[in-house]
Amino acid sequence: MTHGDTDFVVRIAAKGDGVTADGRHVPLAAPGDRLTANGDLLFGPHHVEPPCIHFPACGGCELQHVDEESLSTFFTSRVTGPLAGQGVTAGTVLAAHISPPRTRRRASLRAAREGRRVIIGFAEAGSHKLIDLAMCEILDPRIFALLAPLRAMLPLILPDKRAAHVRMSVTDQGIDLLLEGVRVDGLAADEALRDFAAAGKLARLTIDEGDGQQLRWEPEPVTASFGGIAVGFPPFAFLQATPDGEAALVEFVRQALPLQGPVADLFCGLGTFALAIGEGRPVYAAEAARDLALSLKLAANRAQRRMAVDHRDLFRRPLTPEELNRFAAVVIDPPRAGAREQVMQLAASPVPVIAYVSCNPASFARDAAHLVAGGYMLESVKPVGQFRWSTHVELAAIFRRP
Repeated sequence: MTHGDTDFVVRIAAKGDGVTADGRHVPLAAPGDRLTANGDLLFGPHHVEPPCIHFPACGGCELQHVDEESLSTFFTSRVTGPLAGQGVTAGTVLAAHISPPRTRRRASLRAAREGRRVIIGFAEAGSHKLIDLAMCEILDPRIFALLAPLRAMLPLILPDKRAAHVRMSVTDQGIDLLLEGVRVDGLAADEALRDFAAAGKLARLTIDEGDGQQLRWEPEPVTASFGGIAVGFPPFAFLQATPDGEAALVEFVRQALPLQGPVADLFCGLGTFALAIGEGRPVYAAEAARDLALSLKLAANRAQRRMAVDHRDLFRRPLTPEELNRFAAVVIDPPRAGAREQVMQLAASPVPVIAYVSCNPASFARDAAHLVAGGYMLESVKPVGQFRWSTHVELAAIFRRP
């Protein structure tokens, strides 16, 4: 849409730029903004003041300049666009769930030392340069609160001109911290690590100097809870990014499942879905990572759940239609690349209901096309924006045999 010598921004592209009616890409533009003939951007009704002083330099967020309505529309289009590209139409596209600010409970930051100064933060967009976070509108405040004491402690264990990874998760016991790329030499560094962990009331502190993880602090076994059951939590194991995002995905899946009958949870991780939906029914859970499968098996046994946990690589050895035909429903939550090998077996199976949870709309759309070609109907899909103000979107979808 154009108006005189201006061109309106009509949508947000996949990488976050605004797109005008004639197809021009405009950085940091919101729908309804106007691009004048001389290149000026006139803000429209959907353009808002970014809440963080580091925006837009910080690569942690790309969309702080757009309002809630535009965010919702963007997350929805990121799901429906790839589906349309594969010729797949969902019966119902539900409203997107968007996580509130300051709820991210899992974060991977970088730390770098410049002389006596330590910088901790996200990299600038398209750069290796770090933004030293003075504030953050996405991280859980408990994670952000550790950054200042970390800056004070890291000079003792971070070699100059070296970068380290700072990986943090909020667990049942508090913050689980994994430091990679540091070097702990001598008693002073050892004591500084212990004092830092105690003062910060860390759930656990693990370091990796490049030759494997070393546990340095864990007052009690660290767990994450799913469906009210505590599961042993390996350092920086996978968690859904926000508690509310996890709850939205679990509830969407739960509502779609039949009330009775055995369920399979494929790529089950620590049991996010297997434990939340499995009370009172048999559950088969498959996971390729040995430590995750073992943690889930021990937790399920302690809770006396009717759960069979299988350490199984579903890329190399997917469940066959013969194995799948005993399930009333299958939940599948694969990595970013999707699950083509397993999906081809599902497409040839008689499973009545498939709940597919995805962190990549493109690979999901390719898998959805195989399921539809196998006779399934894509009943509904729900976009979930756990990574608020980013171009990353997750989703859950329900497939049924007619």
